[in-house]
Amino acid sequence: MAKAKLGDMICVNYTGKFEDGSIFMSTLMGDPIKFVLGEQRLISGFEKAIIGMEVGEWKSVKIVKEDAYGSYIESYTMEEERSQMPEGFEPIVGEQFQIRERGGSMRHAKIISFTDTHITFDMNHPLAGKDLTFDINLVEIIDK
Repeated sequence: MAKAKLGDMICVNYTGKFEDGSIFMSTLMGDPIKFVLGEQRLISGFEKAIIGMEVGEWKSVKIVKEDAYGSYIESYTMEEERSQMPEGFEPIVGEQFQIRERGGSMRHAKIISFTDTHITFDMNHPLAGKDLTFDINLVEIIDK
């Protein structure tokens, strides 16, 4: 039976869990995800775990933060003038957003404080600093 290798278009189901076992994401109630293994569109630990799997195989793998979303960096913040926000925007501490950067890429951001003139965002990914566990099922290796 064929095993997943770099360059393969694959289809997987997964459930992502925190160290306490609580689930933060799962594809089991929807559609599996499809991607080319090795294009680095997903966290490196997730892709590494799939290499060598056979179709139908299930695997549970713990991925340390360095192979997931990295360490949490206290100083990774951004301050914006409130005048740059949409009209009528009222900030709420803890509210999360995706912000489009000048180059077009999307970044996660969470409001950590604000004044009458500025808003300070935490720019760390919400899963930064966390070791994660994924239960992965290789559903299909798709012929190109």
